[in-house]
Amino acid sequence: MIRPAMIADAKEIARLCIQLGNQVSAEQVEDRLEKINLEKDSIIFLYELDNSICGWMHVFGKSIIQLEYGEIGGLVVDTEYRGKGIGKKLMRKAEEWAMEKGYPEVRLRSGGHRNEAHQFYKSIGYENIKWQEVFSHKL
Repeated sequence: MIRPAMIADAKEIARLCIQLGNQVSAEQVEDRLEKINLEKDSIIFLYELDNSICGWMHVFGKSIIQLEYGEIGGLVVDTEYRGKGIGKKLMRKAEEWAMEKGYPEVRLRSGGHRNEAHQFYKSIGYENIKWQEVFSHKL
């Protein structure tokens, strides 16, 4: 079953974040969920199986001068459930959401070292449209 995330899901979402190497506490996830839930063009979907959260996906609308699109902010499937079609179902849910919101495409960013993820995205019809570097300035 795919459903929207609730604040009570923060601990499980944090657990899955750690599987991708993103150290985040349940409290931090709670704070971020509260902010995301206030946005009209942003949602986190969970994949639940046998009362266990085995994946999550964040999709949001992006409007810039040049174009608009839905963007995947994150996708994680529990290591024990990978290869069972959960990631594909979550991505299709993101596409449905984007279409309902009027976005003509869905984009995502994936770290250069995540070759397995890149193969997954290609297998479900996504193509790499550009290479870029990401710059940050800590405040």
